[in-house]
Parts: sequence; structure tokens; C-alpha cells
Amino acid sequence: MRHCIVIIFLLSASAVFSQTSNLPAANWQLMDLQKDSVHGTSVNRAYEELLKGKKSHRVIVAVIDVGVDTVHEDLKGHIWTNAKEIPGNGIDDDGNGYIDDVHGWNFLGNKEGKNILTESYESEREYFRLQPVYGLVKDSAGAKSLQLQQYDYWLQLKNMRNKDSLLSEKKIVDYTRWSTEEHNEDSVFKISIAKDTLFYSDIENLKPPDSVCGEMRRRVLADYKNYNISHSLSFEALLADDVGVLEKAKEKIHGFRIDPNAQRRDIIGDDPENIHDRVYGNNDVSAGYQAHGTHVSGIIAAIRGNGIGMDGIADNVIIMPVRASCDGDERDKDVALAIRYAVDNGAKVINMSFGKPFSPGKEWVDEAVKYAAKKGVLLVHAAGNDAEDADSIPSYPNAYFKSHGEKADNLITVGASASSDSFLVAYFSNYGKTVVDIFAPGVAIYSTIPRNKYERDNGTSMASPVVAGIAALIWSYYPTLTYKQVKYCIEKSATPIDILVRKPGTNKKVPFSSLSKTGGIVNAYKAILVADQLTKKNKQHA
Repeated sequence: MRHCIVIIFLLSASAVFSQTSNLPAANWQLMDLQKDSVHGTSVNRAYEELLKGKKSHRVIVAVIDVGVDTVHEDLKGHIWTNAKEIPGNGIDDDGNGYIDDVHGWNFLGNKEGKNILTESYESEREYFRLQPVYGLVKDSAGAKSLQLQQYDYWLQLKNMRNKDSLLSEKKIVDYTRWSTEEHNEDSVFKISIAKDTLFYSDIENLKPPDSVCGEMRRRVLADYKNYNISHSLSFEALLADDVGVLEKAKEKIHGFRIDPNAQRRDIIGDDPENIHDRVYGNNDVSAGYQAHGTHVSGIIAAIRGNGIGMDGIADNVIIMPVRASCDGDERDKDVALAIRYAVDNGAKVINMSFGKPFSPGKEWVDEAVKYAAKKGVLLVHAAGNDAEDADSIPSYPNAYFKSHGEKADNLITVGASASSDSFLVAYFSNYGKTVVDIFAPGVAIYSTIPRNKYERDNGTSMASPVVAGIAALIWSYYPTLTYKQVKYCIEKSATPIDILVRKPGTNKKVPFSSLSKTGGIVNAYKAILVADQLTKKNKQHA
């Protein structure tokens, strides 16, 4: 996954954290431009002026992601439960092939409870697959003489593999630096406290002799709190654990270069090249590092008006966690099966806040998208955080079918916007007049993270669930609309922006309208008005 929140080392560094000091209000994405002077989505205005007193119907939104903290205080009552499954009996009660899938399914684990937390990049897997064929080919002339059709693709793979290798090595360098800083802190604390083994209470009670020691103390206490580390765990034990994590990370990253499929064979044991080999995984939808999926889920479904945390977009929505993503690149097979699982279990909207530059199994994903369309399901996908033109540099999965280039009519691709005119397009967001359908708030978005905590984060990963949440909101109050009509409501009602903005990745100023198909930002208030009109027309023609 390349559209993740950077919470700890093992999560991807593709989502960009806000570096601005003047942060907008929490829940700014729910606000209204006229009322609040921020480029929000007018969700609160829709509730206050259009939806008050109206009956809503529950809508299931599948979140295909890294996993979700299903017991978070602000998601209570908003996590899907499979009524056909008896928890913990070890039997596939509903006969869908997935045993005890009470709250969803994890395609990155095995029946013994072991889970994949870090995956290889697709560039590594494809390089490994094609290296025996192209490894000795020196140039295009040699490829032509051997009638090798994928030589250009091979060159793209090599280039991306080198970039991904640098990214992997940077992870190791960064974590090595953090580990070194912790050992320096340990040395300074031991001098100041005069103890060989330090605990939380020792560091908390320390009176720093200078500002350097004071900053170290503040940072360590914050780490204990933010990562919910037991106060009974000594700082020395914490350092040893971090060293172990670093060594495992080095071993895994370097191992991916040798054989990017070895871990998959060892843990999952399926045939990654056989889409029909589908019965694998486990029911642990909270496996691994659930920060990204929990943040996404809160944007959509956090309890509104409960006085804690933040408010989600849809007030009558259920989140179905489907784990098919982790640090690294998703497997097309897992994504395709995750979409089908969500559709078969009643999801009306599927959020996909992830992406990658290669998709060798795109036909599988395309067929799953078509299957979702047949069942009336709308998919929402993050455009990507590479500040690139998605019309020319694809991020998968995308809406264009590989077989004939036709565009799926049940998939919305979302770019990230910010709160003010001066910084309206997120500098990291992908864009594209054809591929990117609409923009939505994706900067400094405050939402849920594991262990009943909350955090601001940036990314098209945050913009996508804003749109998914609005789709669920429309459907919950106007359940007779088709997926095409819900998509129409969202796109037709986009707020047009008639200003020049900085094109991501450049210093060039361009019209905001040139960066997406609709040229606007999603607007829930206007979308509800369109939905109401469509519903009335549907009744007249019934």
C-alpha cells in the first residue's frame, strides 16, 4: 500500500503529514464554505437544513484496508456483524468458504493466526517473474530478435524496482536513526537518574538538568502514551524490542529482493496465480497495524454528536473491515477477492484507500469491479499521493478495464483538497482531467486511530472515505437510487472552483477545474438536493 498514514516505521511513508502551523478546525471537512469560510463538504449543513426529521436506512460500507480497530469507542455499534455466522465455533455457518467471518475477513493471514504485516512491492514480484526471460537481454534490438514483447514493461519494472529499493532502504535508515536516538536517551537518563534499569516512573519524575534532556524526556513519555506502552515495561526492554523489530525488518526487506513471494508461500500457502484458489486467510480483521483503516473508518462512520472524538459523515452506516492491504503493495488476487467478499455480504459502498504502479492481475480486479456493478455496488478509490498526472501515470486499481479500455461506471477516483484558497489542492495529490473524478478534503483530517485515540493525517487516503461517506449518506436517505444515480448525485453537485491553483509537483499555476473530470470539490448538501430530485422523478415514472 502506498497511500498510508505514517504512524510507525512499518507503515508506508506515502501519506504526507501537514507541516502547517495554522491547522483548520477539527471536522473542517464537514463544514460549509459560505458559513464557515473553509472548503468543506457541507455535511453538517445537509443534516441541519435537509435531513432533520427524515428517516434513514442503514448502509454497509466495506473498508478494504490494513485492518480496523473494531472496538474503538467512536465506532461502537458501527462495525458490521455477520448475523449468519456463530462466533468462535470453528464452522463455516453461512457456507461462504470463510470460517467465523464475524466482522469481515483478512486475506493476509492463515488459519493458525499468523498474518502478513509487510509485503513486497509489485515491482519486485514482477521483476522476479520476468528476470529469467529478460535478465540477459541487453537492449531493445536483442528483445526484438527474440520476439520478446514486454521489454518496455521490463525496463519500467527495473526503474521502479530501483526506486522501491531506495524507499525500503530509507525505512531502515530512518528506523536505525530512531533506535540510535533512543539509546542516546537511555544513556543521558542513566547519567541523570543514576540507575541501571529505568522505568516510566523514573523518566516521569526526572527533573531535566538541561533543555536537551528535557526534550528527550518529553519525547519518550509521549511515545509511552501514543503507543500505549505498559509502564511496567522498562526502557531497556523497550530498546531491546526495537532492535529486534529493526533486525526483522532488515531481514524481510532484503529477503524480498531475493524472493518476493517466499513469505506469501510460508504464511498463506495459496497459489497467487490462481484466482479460483480463494479459500485462505482468517477472521482477524484487526491484525497488524490498523491505524490507516481505523482512520479511514472514522471519517466515514464515527458516531455523530456523542461529544467525543470527531463526527463521521454518515449517521446510519456500518463498516465492514476487509483486510487485503499492508505495508508494501497489495496483491491483485487479494483485492479482487476482497471486492467480491464485500459485495456478497451486502456492502453498498466499497472504499479503497490504496494503490500501486503495476497491476499484473488487473483482469481479476476488473472482473470484480464488473461483478460489483451487477450487484449495484459503488467503489471509491484514492487517486494517489505522488503529485502525478493520473491520466498518463496510472495508479491501480483504476476505472479503465484492461481488455478494452472502457471506463467502469461504478468507480469514483478522488483527489485531495485542503481548506483554503491559498492551499486548495494538496501538494501531494495525483490529478487528471480524465481519471480523477472529483476532489475531497484530504489535508489535516482529524479521525480515529487505534486504542481510542485520534489524529490528524493527510492523503488521498483521507479524501476517498469522505466521498464514500457521502455516497453512504445519500443512499441511507434515498435507498431507491441506483449506483449510477448516486455517482451522478456526487459528480453533478461538485462545487466548481474558479481559481488558479498550484499543480501538484510543479510551480505552475493552472485552473482548479483542469485537475479533475468534474473540476470541483464534493458537496454533500448539493448532492442531497440532487438525490431528492431524482427520487421524486423515479416515483413519477414508477
